[in-house]
Amino acid sequence: MGESFRIPFDCILDIVFKGKDIRLDDLPMDSVRECYDFLKDFASDKVIYGINTGFGPMAQWRVDDRYLTDLQYNIIRSHSTGAGDALDDEYVRAAMVARLGTFLQARSAVHPDLVELLVGMINAGIYPFIPMHGSVGASGDLVQLAHLALAMIGEGKVHFKGEWRSSAEVLGENGLKPFRIHIREGLSITNGTSFMTGIGIVNQRYASMLLDWAVLATVWMNEIASSFDDFMAEELNEVRRHPGQQTIARRMRELARGSKCLEKREHELYDNGHSDSKTFSHKVQAYYSLRCGPQIFGPVLETFDNARRVLEEEVNSACDNPIADPVAKNVWHGGNFHGDYISLEEDKVKIATVRLAMTAERQLNYLFHDRINGILPPFLNLGVLGLNYGMQACQFTATSTTAECQTLAMPNYVHSIPNNNDNQDIVSMGTNTALLTKKVIDNCFQVFSILFTALAQATDCLKAADRLAPATRKAYDSVRAIVPKIVEDEPFYGYIAEVEKWLRNNPLNLD
Repeated sequence: MGESFRIPFDCILDIVFKGKDIRLDDLPMDSVRECYDFLKDFASDKVIYGINTGFGPMAQWRVDDRYLTDLQYNIIRSHSTGAGDALDDEYVRAAMVARLGTFLQARSAVHPDLVELLVGMINAGIYPFIPMHGSVGASGDLVQLAHLALAMIGEGKVHFKGEWRSSAEVLGENGLKPFRIHIREGLSITNGTSFMTGIGIVNQRYASMLLDWAVLATVWMNEIASSFDDFMAEELNEVRRHPGQQTIARRMRELARGSKCLEKREHELYDNGHSDSKTFSHKVQAYYSLRCGPQIFGPVLETFDNARRVLEEEVNSACDNPIADPVAKNVWHGGNFHGDYISLEEDKVKIATVRLAMTAERQLNYLFHDRINGILPPFLNLGVLGLNYGMQACQFTATSTTAECQTLAMPNYVHSIPNNNDNQDIVSMGTNTALLTKKVIDNCFQVFSILFTALAQATDCLKAADRLAPATRKAYDSVRAIVPKIVEDEPFYGYIAEVEKWLRNNPLNLD
């Protein structure tokens, strides 16, 4: 069968976020057909889990040949038990791409018609109703994937062009036919890690965007504080051998290029005769939340990079059970559906994202606290002190939202509860972990929205816009196109929502 088929991560992102079509001609359909044909012959006189046995604890019961097709439909219908809000389209689309990646490994023995239907639904933007709650992350995302399967057999509902409608109707309108079971497709669709992986893919994109914004915000913060620029110096950061720290420092230097706000230590403290001074009006070293950006964000970057690698490997893995092997002429039984890889990585992403929120909250405190910064009015208040309040109440929102993130930072990977008559006696809870990470990322965008609004306000307090680096000046102009300079008190909630939308829709792409 040759080398396994791979979908590169950047291609996955293009399909999910840019709507890139998938061409059947580019897919290894011959290998998919070969695997299906192998299982069809191999299974004719053997006992194979999920083909002629029950599922899970019911595997000890042989199913009569008369009911083998019913068996596959039964797992789809019986496991469509999800609860809660429907996942947004981008998460469902990513999960569908992840499921496609599994089938294209040609180890699931599904009929090629199933692959063609899945590709057709992705290209047409037909998104099955997938509830958030239901997966314990072992045997994969059984419940969520059952809802995908329900739509594919024409019995569920789908989100199409902004409306919830019958799957059968929408498939028909798009020239697609509901899938008909051949051998084991009911089990193949429902058994795997594709929804936790899909959520992780979307999380990866937004978490990486947040990191880029955190790096830019920290450069801007140091401009506000007129910091010495050696905290990002190559010579300083290269002697600590972590590649993440060195990359972040390089990014900061690039973003800071052209700034007239940052100070040179060699000019101010080394060459200007200050050696006899007893006190210094300007801080010799900035607070940690300003000058330790490379050290704080470096491990975040490395965490996100590893999560990206794991997600790409999972998309390009056969993550169901059993595995049909036309090369070895065997069917292997095991646990490739177990979601530990995704669950553990999503916990790491969640914790690292909480660190971004915590750093942003501390930077906000610096901007708002006049006795700490020594250069700005309390809460960036450009009105009458006592009568007006500036951005005082914005800090409440940022602090409470960060506190919620800290609560959610508790690792979910360690929360296994046995179920399924103890057949599933240790589970990954990977989908729950990915959803908690999603919540933290959403929270973090809200905190960053307040931070960027505050950075623009601080820039105006100091009349420093013309001295910013081109990169931070561009961010200032973008924020000011949404939020005017605030003098008189007015509601902020609309501005916070609009700046958050801008942050989400305008990735920096620092690489």
